[in-house]
Parts: sequence; structure tokens; C-alpha cells
Amino acid sequence: MNLKNPFNNSKLPINYLLKNGSVIDPDKDTIEKKDVLIEGKIIKDLKKNISVDEKKFKIIDCNNFFISPGIVDMRVNIGEPGFEHKETIKSACKAAASGGVTSMVCMPNTYPAIDQPAIIQSIQRKAREVSLSKVFCTGCITRGAEGNEICELQLMREFGALGFTDGNKSVSNARVMKRALNYAKSFDGLIIQHAEEQELSQGGMVNEGEFATRMGLTGIPNYSESMIIERDLWLVRDTKCRYHVSHISTKESVEIIRKAKKEGLPITCDTAPPYFMLNELSLENYRTFSKLSPPLRTEEDRNNIINGILDGTIDVIASDHTPHDQDAKRLPFNQAEFGGVGLETLLPMTLNLVKNYNLSLTKAISLITKNPSEILGLKTGKISQDLEADLIVFDLEKPWKINSESFHSKSKNSPFDGILVQGKNLMTFVRGRLVYKS
Repeated sequence: MNLKNPFNNSKLPINYLLKNGSVIDPDKDTIEKKDVLIEGKIIKDLKKNISVDEKKFKIIDCNNFFISPGIVDMRVNIGEPGFEHKETIKSACKAAASGGVTSMVCMPNTYPAIDQPAIIQSIQRKAREVSLSKVFCTGCITRGAEGNEICELQLMREFGALGFTDGNKSVSNARVMKRALNYAKSFDGLIIQHAEEQELSQGGMVNEGEFATRMGLTGIPNYSESMIIERDLWLVRDTKCRYHVSHISTKESVEIIRKAKKEGLPITCDTAPPYFMLNELSLENYRTFSKLSPPLRTEEDRNNIINGILDGTIDVIASDHTPHDQDAKRLPFNQAEFGGVGLETLLPMTLNLVKNYNLSLTKAISLITKNPSEILGLKTGKISQDLEADLIVFDLEKPWKINSESFHSKSKNSPFDGILVQGKNLMTFVRGRLVYKS
């Protein structure tokens, strides 16, 4: 690997010894100076002062750097099949590897939609060929994500679907949602909801309020999100099915989920960096790269999302990676598509919470590794002896400026373009292979 080509998709095994790194263990909530011995695909040993035969192991000095489990990103739109002009599996895997994402879970809103096992198998086969990141799939709740007929959820589960969602659409029919929750409960499946009351949000561009009025844009009321969560919680009480809410963005959503957790309901949730880093003022000058779904909210909402992360109400931070080509974004605001890329900025944006809001480093890493892994039932997101070596090495202090033109993603539509950040991924290991080195 070199600066011109920082990726390595060679299948040839190399044994590594990572020396003197500060190892973050989210399971034990510890950070300790240790060596990490990688032999084949697994972590063979994890302790201080490991000695090896230098002819058999490649030794990498990680002094002043942190070693952590690889990032598990549970909300990624990969584009392929159907939207390869926006993103391919190969370009998404490159973006993931450079950002420290060793496992990504793709949304089912491809074309055709992931509503049958054959499409899951096709995506995973292509990902193995690229061999830069682990790629997992969710399946649609309803055929074609159209909200009408429930898919064969258990069959898709048997072929690798980690959960079920209609992607960027909410299941608006309460009867259909109840049937899906009952079905998924029968095999301990996970239902993932994009919470948005579609009739209320139809035609909306930004968060409803004074800012939308001043911009002359149709607003989406923030209660369109909390209404769906409240409705679904009645169904969860009845079915006892595991239920996860994606990219929550409002004060009310945080309060509802906090209360539901105290009640003991099987609910989890995630948010994405734009909702704790930005507010609706980022849309000034009709900046379409900040046009997202759900839309950026008020400063009060942003602060409540941060509080939800700090007190544990929010379980996961996901990138919500939604690539679009320039033709879909460089348009008049009301015609531009919703969404922004995020695989390559997930780590520094999460570390921003450590720098500015006193979130502990182990807690921050848990939000992007251990927690999503446990919700999805994966064996990744941890750093322990005899587990597969899905690891990253990052510099917590390294300052850099986000430049979307340097992204490895095929699309460049980042709401964070031009922002100064601290913390950068340096190396990514997947199944013991060094797949990326900056």
C-alpha cells in the first residue's frame, strides 16, 4: 500500500504485532497500554510486552495512537444494485475502510429492493470479492418497501438479514406494522423504523417553523417523527417484539424513548452526526448538501439529541450514509434529493462529543462498535482474544479539514464539507488483514 493506493484487497495472510497502542475495550470500559498480536484472522493475544519472531510477524509501532474495535455502521445506503451512478459496493467499501468502518449494514432501498434472499446473496458475494469491509444486509418489511404486503421475513433472516426496515420510508399502515412485529417476534427478529408520518411530511423540505417560513420552504413538523414512534410503541407493548428507531432528530423523540426504556420496552434507537453537529441554520443560502431526511432541526433539538447520547437514551451513532451524484444535489432546493454521505466522517464526528461534551472515549467508541453489534446480533464490535481481528488504529489529536473531493465514496454530498475536525483513522484491519493505511 502507498499514498496513491492506500487499500489492500490481497487475500494473502500476514501476521501482525501492534505495539504500544492504547487499547480501547468497550466491553470492560477500559483503555490500557497493550500489544495486540494478530495471527491469521484472529486476535491471538492481547497484553503488555509481547515478543515475537520478527521474521514471522510485521511489527507496527502504535505509540501515541489508539487501537479500538472496528466501527459497525448500522445504516448505510450502498446504491448497488440499481443506483451504481451514486455508489457501488466497491466504492462504499473503500469509503468504509478509510473511515474505519469494518462492518456496514446496508439499507434495502436498492433497485430491486432487498425483499428476497437472492439479492442479499448477490450483495454479499460482491462484497467478498472487494474484500475491504464486512457487508451485512437488512431486508424490507414490505414488498418493494411499498408498505402493503409483508415479506418473507424469516426466510430472509435465514439468508443473513440482520433486521427489517423499509429504509427511508415509514411503515405508515398500523395494521401492517402490527403484523410485521408479530411475525418478527416469532423468531426474535428486529424491526427498524424510519419514523415519519408520511401524510404530514409529504412535500416538505425542511423543519417546520420560523426558519422554514423565512426561507419560503414547505416545512415538515417535528411531531411527524414522534407520532410514529408513539404509535409503534403501543404495538410493541402488545407484541413484545424488538424495535429500533433510526436517526432520531427531535427533543420529543428522545423524551418518548427515554420514557419507554424506563417502562422496560424492548426499544433501541440511533441518531446520525448531523443531528448533534448541525441545526437548521446550516441550510442558509439554500445549501442542498444539508438537505437531509429527517431534516435538520432547531438548536434545542440538537442539544436534546446530545443529552440523549450522554445519558444513554440513544444507543448508537450511525452514519446514515446516503450518496447522491451532483445532478441530484446541485439543483434548486425543492428539487434536490435528501441525504448526505457519512462513512468517512463518522469517527471524527463521534470523537467531537469527547472533545466538546465530556463524553468518555470508551462510551463514544461503544456507540459505534459494541452497541450496534449487540443490537444486530453480530460478533464484531469487540476487541478480545480469539475474536476476528476487526480493528482500527486512530490518532485522537490529529487535526484535519474535511474535503469531500478527497473522499473515496463515489458521491461527495457531505453536509460537513469544509469543517475542521480532530481525530483521524490511520489503519483498518478486517479479519486480520490490513486493508487500509493512510
